[in-house]
Amino acid sequence: MKYIFIVLFLGVSIYAQDLGWSHDYKETLQKAKKSGKLVYVLLTSDSCRWCRKFESTTLQDKDIQKRLYKEFEVVHLSRDSDFIPEKFELRPVPRHYFVDENGNILYSTLGYRKVECFNSFMDNAEEKSKKINKG
Repeated sequence: MKYIFIVLFLGVSIYAQDLGWSHDYKETLQKAKKSGKLVYVLLTSDSCRWCRKFESTTLQDKDIQKRLYKEFEVVHLSRDSDFIPEKFELRPVPRHYFVDENGNILYSTLGYRKVECFNSFMDNAEEKSKKINKG
């Protein structure tokens, strides 16, 4: 059991490093203020099989990766090891939050999602941001 936990933890750490995701929410908000981008927060746990499935399928899609890096600042937070602001719910995971540069939640959802559905989440967040900025 101890071995399985170590392998899962290393797998999560390697995954996040390979994609260059931040693990620091406050730092990511600062980047968003400079870049003018929205922030995508992926909240997972080290032992969540649906989190691993989302990471190994949807987030491996090249078009999803291109869109995320072009349009969002990204941060991956593990409820087991990272600081997570109180405004984010910790259970169940995976959780997806799209926030503006000030940390205001624009759109959130939870669970494993396929590429098409995840694309619609990004669309929803951007649409809500446009409505807020107009009004």
